[in-house]
Amino acid sequence: MKRFTSVEAIIDAAAHRVLARLPQSGVCGGLVEFLVFGIKQAWACLFGGALLAIIMLTRLYWPEGSAIPRYDFLFLSAVAIQLGMLGFKLETWSEAKVILIFHIVGTVMEIFKTQAGSWIYPEPNVFRIGGVPLFSGFMYAAVGSYMARINRIFDIRLERYPSFALTLVLAMVIYANFFTHHFLPDIRIVLFAATVLLFWRTTMYYRVFRFRHRMPLLVAFLLVALFIWAAENIGTWSRAWIYPAQADGWTLVSFAKFGSWYLLMIISVVLVTWIHPPRGRDEAEDQGSS
Repeated sequence: MKRFTSVEAIIDAAAHRVLARLPQSGVCGGLVEFLVFGIKQAWACLFGGALLAIIMLTRLYWPEGSAIPRYDFLFLSAVAIQLGMLGFKLETWSEAKVILIFHIVGTVMEIFKTQAGSWIYPEPNVFRIGGVPLFSGFMYAAVGSYMARINRIFDIRLERYPSFALTLVLAMVIYANFFTHHFLPDIRIVLFAATVLLFWRTTMYYRVFRFRHRMPLLVAFLLVALFIWAAENIGTWSRAWIYPAQADGWTLVSFAKFGSWYLLMIISVVLVTWIHPPRGRDEAEDQGSS
């Protein structure tokens, strides 16, 4: 799998010409790795970051009495971002496939959850299915975009990754529980335990700049879920959607939602590995790993 699109390859080559002059060891060398890690993470979040920025800006500056509803503007903006990323070769077509799958999976969940009263979209709009504005599916797609992009940008390799069949069964049960817990016992505790048992031995290897680093995959799940929970707080502050407890004013999203995002990570990883089968560790490339 190519690590970069043609445009990204040009950017990467230019960045390497600058970064190659910087210290390679010691504290300064570590800071260079950390800086590149942050830049690559921001690049991986390009779709979601752009969408979140528009959500925040429209919350602050959307004119009253606008001819187009804010939610419809968000939908059209999300489509434009997606087309722009493909047109300017900032995203691969295989990543677009992942985004489309996430959009469908997320929209189906949104339709059910809004009908169940889990959260609402308080503003009127035209482009919607039931009580769900179509831009909402792009918020799930943003997660899929990020997961697919880090897979190639960081050249991720997975050691002792479980079989796809087992992960698929787990992902299907997790997805089903998002629906069934409204009228059957919530089994998320069992699902948390199942993810630990399944991925306990899995190690993720990822290349930042000069070195390939490693991290337990379960830790990566937790960190990404925490990041998304923080973004969700920004989203609800902007009233892109709100939970019942936020109807009279914004409050911090319940930390219980962090667990939901953690479980969503499992679904995300399984969908990405469906399109991009996980690659094992290449020991020859991992010389000098940290």
